[in-house]
Amino acid sequence: MSANSHLKQVVIAETSVIIRNGLAMTLKRLPNLKIQPIEVLTPNALHDCLLTQHIDILIVNPSFGHYFDIDIFKTEHQHKGIRVIALVSGFTDNTLLTKYDDSISIFDDAEIIAAKLITIREVPAEDAKGEDQDILSQREKEIVVCVVKGMTNKEIAEKLYLSVHTVITHRKNISKKLQIHSASGLTIYAIVNKLVALEDIKNI
Repeated sequence: MSANSHLKQVVIAETSVIIRNGLAMTLKRLPNLKIQPIEVLTPNALHDCLLTQHIDILIVNPSFGHYFDIDIFKTEHQHKGIRVIALVSGFTDNTLLTKYDDSISIFDDAEIIAAKLITIREVPAEDAKGEDQDILSQREKEIVVCVVKGMTNKEIAEKLYLSVHTVITHRKNISKKLQIHSASGLTIYAIVNKLVALEDIKNI
């Protein structure tokens, strides 16, 4: 995907050196993503970083600085377009996590982390989540899921009782409607619009 070639500044706000350094190393090694991780240890360091750096994504422990107020942060930095991901290393109230753009756990593997970073970058606003899905017909959504699962046109045709020609026509219409022209792009779309579960991505 062409967007993958752009370097992304990702700040990791976490007091644990092991978790912080480990995540930074993981981000640097993610395939098809160019990420410059910036590690911050204290709220003051985060504040200074926000003043001096252009930040694309903030990955922050909800207990950072005793308590990271996501509502205040979003209000103060809304104009910067920074996406905020909760870094979950212990029990965290799910109600709190819904205020973040997404969350990652210290138990997530590299594939899951990569998928979430790609997804959060491709969908810059919450309002966009669901709008594109409504563009597609139910049949087109079924075909998207099949494509994401790695099925060939012939396999999709057999599964949905269609001709191969009809499948190809549907795929062309899907690409035109969504302006997505790759299986990886459709995978991101399917995850964002909950056509497939994120944990199923390993099987894709």
